[in-house]
Formats: sequence, C-alpha cells, structure tokens
Amino acid sequence: MSTEVRSGVSPRRPPPMAPMGGLRYGLMLAIVLLGLGLLVGRIVILHVVDRPFLQGQGDARTLRTDPIPAHRGMISDRNGEPLAISTPVVTLWANPQDVPEDPIQRLQLARALGMELDDLDARLERFASREFMFLRRQLTPEAAQRVLDLRIPGVYRQDEYKRYYPAGEVTAQLLGVTNVDDVGQEGLELAYQFYLAGEPGQRRVLKDRRGRLVRDLEVLREARPGGELTLSIDQRLQYMAYRELKAAVAEHDADGGVVVMMDARTGEVLAMANQPSYNPNNRAGLDPRGLRNQAIVDVFEPGSVMKPLAMAAIM
Repeated sequence: MSTEVRSGVSPRRPPPMAPMGGLRYGLMLAIVLLGLGLLVGRIVILHVVDRPFLQGQGDARTLRTDPIPAHRGMISDRNGEPLAISTPVVTLWANPQDVPEDPIQRLQLARALGMELDDLDARLERFASREFMFLRRQLTPEAAQRVLDLRIPGVYRQDEYKRYYPAGEVTAQLLGVTNVDDVGQEGLELAYQFYLAGEPGQRRVLKDRRGRLVRDLEVLREARPGGELTLSIDQRLQYMAYRELKAAVAEHDADGGVVVMMDARTGEVLAMANQPSYNPNNRAGLDPRGLRNQAIVDVFEPGSVMKPLAMAAIM
C-alpha cells in the first residue's frame, strides 16, 4: 500500500501589469507629437522660408559664370593682306589640391607638358595651398588635347586667342605686340587697343565641386569681336623697304636705320621699316633696341634739310 504526499502550498504567479496611467500616456503622446511637429516645422522652414537662401547657396557652389573670349580684330594692309591675326589656343591650368601624388601620373603629365618632373613637383608644392595655377599658356589645340587625353584629375583647359604676325620682323615696330593676355603693348596694337580688343561674353555653366564642367546652361552675353584695322601700308613695298634697309645697314656696318615711304600726292605712309628689328612671333632673346619705332619716337635735328625752306620763306 503506497502513500502519496502532496504539498498544500501552490506556486506563486507574477502579478498582472498595471495599465499605463492616463497622465503618463498623455505625456508620452505629447512628446511624440511635439517631436513630429518640430520635424514638420523644420521641413516647412527649409522648403518654404529658407528656400531662396539655400537655393542661392547651392547655385553658388555649382553654377558658374565663365567668360567667352572675344576675337581680336585683324590688322591688314591697303590691299587686304593680313598683317596681324588672332589664332585659337588653349591654356592648361590645374587645381594643385586635386592633382594626384602618384609619381607615374605626374611623370606622364610632365612629359606631355614638356617639363622636368622636378620642376612640376616644385610648382605644385609652391601652389599647394591654392586652387588655381597655370600649367602651360597658349598651347596649340592639338598639343593641349594630348595632355587632356591623359585624364589626370585636377587638369583643365581654358580657350584663348594668340596674336600672330605673318610678316614677322618686317612690320614688327609698326604693328607692335600683345602680351600673353592678348593686350596691346607696343605700336598700333597699343594705340588701338580698345578698338581691336572687342568685348568678352559670358556664359552660365554647371560645374561639380571640383570645378569640372558638367553642362552648358545658357549664354548670358555673346562675345563682341574687335574691329578690323586697315592701314595705308602696302605689304609689298614694306618688304622691299625692309630688305633694302637691312642690306644697307649690313653694308655700312651701321647701328641702325629707318626708311619711310610716302605717297607725295596724298601724304599716305606706304612703308615704314626699322633696323634693328625682332620677330614678334618668337621673342626669345629679344634685343630691346628693336622695340623702338625710330621713325616715330626718335628725335632728329632737321639740320640742312630746313635751309631750302628757310630760303624760300625769305624770298
């Protein structure tokens, strides 16, 4: 006969959770609604109240106004033969902060630019704190494209114009020269700077944060080309005068010389040549004496040339 013993104590169960009080529930709901209201209010402020300001800030970082270079006016002789023309060139510039430090890429860039790697590294280091530096000015479009085809980050192009003088040293002092920014510095190029230069235009473009062009948006103002200048000079007579003057200076071992040919009936200057001269298309090793147009800037004492006039006045 078996005996079964049972305990009279039953296990304790956890008390049921009390429902959230009305005060606490209302407080939590108010906090959630307040946060939601602040979020909605902030969105309204950003999209309605501050929209013009924020949109302007965004445009300032992406929209740019780039200049459109103006074509400088041509200078021609009395027969329409060109004496000074402008040809398109490309200037390469870089953002030193974006140019990679990879030695292979820098070596490729230096070779394409015709520079030594050490010189390129030194220039990039000197302008490291800036966002702009020139790499090469006034390259031919073909030479510039060879550099751009390397697709090195931080290297960009800028379209410009360069002055070219077909007659070279024959008309150097008469026409003068322009500087690297296509601004007249001597001769007729300086005297008629405002007439020849024209007026650059403007275009609105979209660029990324690195300054790379994304899309052309619109042309704000078309570039106005410069005026064309026609001289009384006859290029054929100019060549003849310069050739004979150069031969005479060499024959007599003179320091220099001047020839001015004029039409006796109208007073028009048909030729004006100087020695020494220089090549305005390549000014390496330029002799400063060659810059002076002696026929205009130098002072000559009339001497005996005036005696017939004086005698004619007396009689």
